[in-house]
Amino acid sequence: MSIVPPTSYADLLLRHPANPILTGKHWPYPINSVFNAGATRLADGTTLLLCRVEDRRGLSHLCAARSANGVDGWVIDSEPTMMPDPKNYPEELWGIEDPRITFVPELEQYAVTYTSYSRGGPGVSLALTKDFKKFERYGVIMSPEDKDSALLPRKIGGFWALIHRPVTSLGAHMWISYSPDLRHWGSHRLMLEARRGAWWDANKIGLSPPPIETSRGWLVLYHGVRHTPSGCLYRLGLALFDLESPEKVLIRGDSWIFGPEAEYERSGDVNDVVFPCGYTVDPDGDSLNIYYGAADCAIALARASIRELLTWLDANGSCEERRRDQDR
Repeated sequence: MSIVPPTSYADLLLRHPANPILTGKHWPYPINSVFNAGATRLADGTTLLLCRVEDRRGLSHLCAARSANGVDGWVIDSEPTMMPDPKNYPEELWGIEDPRITFVPELEQYAVTYTSYSRGGPGVSLALTKDFKKFERYGVIMSPEDKDSALLPRKIGGFWALIHRPVTSLGAHMWISYSPDLRHWGSHRLMLEARRGAWWDANKIGLSPPPIETSRGWLVLYHGVRHTPSGCLYRLGLALFDLESPEKVLIRGDSWIFGPEAEYERSGDVNDVVFPCGYTVDPDGDSLNIYYGAADCAIALARASIRELLTWLDANGSCEERRRDQDR
C-alpha cells in the first residue's frame, strides 16, 4: 500500500504565549525541576495541577498548584502535597511520579493514578482524595514494569477500567484492565499496539492525559517514543476508542500532531520531550487546556478543540484493518 503524505499540517495544539507557565523558580521550597502535572478543574472553577517535583537527590514527589484562570497567578502548596511513603508503601522507595487525575462521580472523589518507583522498577499506584490534602492510598495496583495509567471516570459493564502501559515480552503497548473494587485487577486486554518499522510511534507508546469522553468515543492523546542517534524523541498522536468497549480502537491517527519545537521543549534535563498528563475542558464543552511537561524542566500549556481533533482524525486516521496492513 502506498501512502501519500499531506501537503500541509494543521496546528491542532496551540502553545500559550505565557509558556512555560511553571518552572522551578516559582516553587516556594528548593527543588531541581517541575514537570508532568495531572490537572483538574475544581467545583469553584479553580484549576488544580498536581505537579511532579524532582528534588536534587533525583527523587520525585507531588505538589499542588492552583490558579483562578489556569494560566498564571499560581498558588503553590508551601510544602509537598504528597510525599513518597516507603515505610508503608515500599514500592515508593525511589519516588512517585507522573500523576493523572480523574474525577469519579460515583465515588464523589478524585482518583489519582501515579507511577511508584521501587527497586523492581516503575509500577502503577492509586490514591483517592476529596480535597488534595488527604489521600487514601490503595498502594500498587499494577506491578513493575508498568506506568502511563489513568482510570476511566465511570464503570464499563459494571467494572472499573484502567488504561496502563506494561512492558512485556510483547513490547511496550497500551493495555486496559478491569476491576470490581479498584484493588483486584484482571481481564487484561491489549488496547493499542506500538507500530513497527520507521513509524513515529514504533516500538514504544503510552497514554498521555486521561481519555476524553465524547459522543463518538473515548478520545485519547498518546505519546510515541522514537529512538534516534541523539536520544529519545517524544511526540503526541490521537486515537478514538469505543465508549462501551474501550479496548476497541475505532480510528488511529497516522501522523503525530504535536512535538517538541520551542526552546523550552527541545533543551532541558531530558531534551526533546512534550509529555501531557492532564487537561481541563472549558464550560463550552469543546475547548481543551492541555498541561504538559517540557524537557523534564517545566510545565507548559497548549490549547485545542475537541471538535477539531475529531475532524482531524476523520481525515487523517486509519481504521483497524488498514492499520494492520501498514504494520505488515
